[in-house]
Amino acid sequence: MPLVKGGHIITDEFVRITDDADLPAQGAILVSETRFLAGPDALVSRTGGKLGVIWPNNRDVDDLVPYLDRLALIALVFPSFRDGRAYTQARLLRERYGFRGELRATGQVLRDQFVFMLRAGFDAFDVKKQADAEAFSETVKRYSVFYQPAGDGRISALHQRLQLRHSESAGL
Repeated sequence: MPLVKGGHIITDEFVRITDDADLPAQGAILVSETRFLAGPDALVSRTGGKLGVIWPNNRDVDDLVPYLDRLALIALVFPSFRDGRAYTQARLLRERYGFRGELRATGQVLRDQFVFMLRAGFDAFDVKKQADAEAFSETVKRYSVFYQPAGDGRISALHQRLQLRHSESAGL
């Protein structure tokens, strides 16, 4: 599956490790929430590379909070394009808990939802179709100003106007 990050199709540096496989000594790994929760301390203290976890949308992200500063990647799952719980998880991770690592959308990731996913705080997308990956950069260029504040850190239209007025009144 193509991986889109930063508006480009990239090679995934993370290797998915099955629950029963041995951990490699080196390299970035991506494990399931089952494997992660079975021994999180051993996984986060691993010194051989970055750690990521695949987190289902029916699990509370509060379980990840003690480990956020040691996770390089959280892949949130969209089991269906109609199921938006991962949007809420993404916003919680970015806005409430301050997660600064890679937040990846995986599962049923559709090009129609790219902008909404970016706004929720996702910065990487595991897509099923090469055509969707190629359309990503055009899709995200479509909008440059947003009215709502969101998890992507972009300044809303209101705040842009207020900043402009403030700088004009300050003579800047």
